[in-house]
Amino acid sequence: MNQLGFIGMGNMAQAIVKGIIQSGKIKGENIFAYAPHQDKLRKNAEMIGFTPCESMEEMLANIEESGMIVMACKPYQIEDILAGFREQLKGKALVSIAAGWDYDRYSKQVDASTRIQFIMPNTPAMVGEGVMLFEQTHSLHQEERKELKDLFSVLGLVEELPTALMGIGGTLTGCGPAFIDLVIEALGDAGVKYGLPRAQAYALVSQMILGSAKLQLETGEHPGVLKDNVCSPAGTTIRGVNALERAGLRAAFLDAVDGILQ
Repeated sequence: MNQLGFIGMGNMAQAIVKGIIQSGKIKGENIFAYAPHQDKLRKNAEMIGFTPCESMEEMLANIEESGMIVMACKPYQIEDILAGFREQLKGKALVSIAAGWDYDRYSKQVDASTRIQFIMPNTPAMVGEGVMLFEQTHSLHQEERKELKDLFSVLGLVEELPTALMGIGGTLTGCGPAFIDLVIEALGDAGVKYGLPRAQAYALVSQMILGSAKLQLETGEHPGVLKDNVCSPAGTTIRGVNALERAGLRAAFLDAVDGILQ
């Protein structure tokens, strides 16, 4: 794969393009994008290095058979785009990062020759530490999919999920960063309460979370084991854990996920 075309260039699309260009896997001149707000598109193109297009027609015309189109616009815009460009998408590979638009939904609105892959990324992809959830059901050629996974791996962890689990997977990885940001802010406030400058408090907490997550990933230990390793008998940490349990921390996270999915 040596070309990508983007429909839309919001924050997530920008993160993906930045990561791909920095990796050297595709040159910026071979990444084409169209978005209706042309001034913003051209400004982002200058900063990131992709090629801006003045119309959908121009963008699609630049993508050769071996290239892929990335649907990166707002979900509510997709139906009209598919209706207007169904013919131009025939025989092309269409990758979607728009929430709610899975393989089945696309397959009902595009020609059978249009090959489809639904991916759910998350915002940490902006710093190369994202999670890229690939829907198992797809119609890409085998080699295409392999290349796409390799391409997106520069943005973070690539995982496959069956369609039925994309919702919960996307909730944990897509909404989860906001939950953790609340944790960072709250612990940062605690640091400020006891005298730390706010910027330093946030830096300490964020690095602690990054390190704790990396420790779990690399050791494969159950989080409860890692928690127990920090909790000495009659120590300070177990008193803090007890306070969090009394406050219903676990139940609050479970309720947050329930509130999204139910």
